[in-house]
Amino acid sequence: MVPGRQRFDICNGDADGLCAAVQWRLHDPSPATLVTGLKHDIALLAKVHAKAGDEVNVFDLSMQRNGADLLRLLQAGVRIRYFDHHAVERIPDHPLLDAHIDCASDVCTSLLVDHHLGGVFRAWAVVGAYGDNLPMAAERLSLGAEFDAGDRALLQRLGEAINYNAYGDEERDVFIAPRRLFDVMVRYPDPRDMIAHEGVVDAMDDVRRSDLRRAFLVPPLCREAVASVHVLPDAPWSRRVLGSFANELANAEPERAHAVLKAKEKGYVVSVRAPLTAPWGAHELCREFGGGGRARGSRHRRTRARRSCALRESRCEDALGRAAKEGRSRLTIG
Repeated sequence: MVPGRQRFDICNGDADGLCAAVQWRLHDPSPATLVTGLKHDIALLAKVHAKAGDEVNVFDLSMQRNGADLLRLLQAGVRIRYFDHHAVERIPDHPLLDAHIDCASDVCTSLLVDHHLGGVFRAWAVVGAYGDNLPMAAERLSLGAEFDAGDRALLQRLGEAINYNAYGDEERDVFIAPRRLFDVMVRYPDPRDMIAHEGVVDAMDDVRRSDLRRAFLVPPLCREAVASVHVLPDAPWSRRVLGSFANELANAEPERAHAVLKAKEKGYVVSVRAPLTAPWGAHELCREFGGGGRARGSRHRRTRARRSCALRESRCEDALGRAAKEGRSRLTIG
């Protein structure tokens, strides 16, 4: 790197984003400026003021949402390496852009970085996959690395705790700021050592489990054969548990689509999961209400793809529509 040039790591503050960035920075321990945030902080390239010759690495952030700032940086002469798995209409054709984009339903950013680096920090990729609610992908990767059942349980617990910690309306909602959590994670080439030596892991997991117990006590607004809708009150615990609760519902009832709404001052924040048995189309539903997200297999166009997801065939969709009209809510996948 030319003296005076800077490096930037830009990532989502959830498990997938942080684990992807950790893999890269362990691979290249050069000094870099980290830019991250909570789960809903997507347009992070707007915060990057790099100059010609600088290097920017982007992990787990929608290129669609960051398109204007991506072009701004490329036109300024910034070299950008971009790893992501969210739906994007067009990837810029630019000599300074090295894009690694895969929107398949069984792919997350941590897996893309793992593949690019040849699996040298595979345990962190497994943590990211578990945290991104891709247990089958995590299991396949774990078996290839010869992690035993005990190892897999530890890595899953860590991934779910890190992902849970990304949810909140503001930093004071979460247990630890994602940028501080990254500083802890990157000290450990093997995440099992982090689990053994850092009390923050048990603390995050304890709060996560407590919040989940509260969420399961709230009866669903709508529950049918193909879908369910749950509405949580606006409170610090519900802001934190929104994504974890949606994942728990998806794993417990894989044949259903699930939407978890959290009330806010005007309308709702919503987290949507397509059925795990038919993981496609959720991002299309979200876009109808002004949100976005990962494709969850949208490229697998089938004769029934017009359904988008099972919510479309359910009266539960009416509940989502009423919420959106009432509060102009944004539906996001997280």
